Amino acid sequence: MSDRNMEDKVEQATNSKNISLPMSRVRLIMKSSPDVSCINQDALFLTTKATELFVQHLALSSYKNGSGKGTNTLSYSDLARAAEESETFQFLTDILPKKILARDYLKSLEEMDKDDDNL
Repeated sequence: MSDRNMEDKVEQATNSKNISLPMSRVRLIMKSSPDVSCINQDALFLTTKATELFVQHLALSSYKNGSGKGTNTLSYSDLARAAEESETFQFLTDILPKKILARDYLKSLEEMDKDDDNL
């Protein structure tokens, strides 16, 4: 699928009044906040649509800069790279950390301990 074709599909979804995410789930997430007592239907629709558009933007940005372009796939590492490299998605770095092997993590912990001992 070409980039232009993908962008056309995103543009169609953006202009559509239909939503793909279940509004009941979005309502449940919104009500989980202690500050929210009542949710207006218009606010629920707009929040659901905004969430859907954000996810589409994240997926499209990750796909464009990702490694799975040739196979039309999007992987976790593509999402993590987009979160780390793009200033727009910087706030997602805690949620989408880059995967590292356990041995690499343990090695970095040992190095940190050595650095702490040297101080």
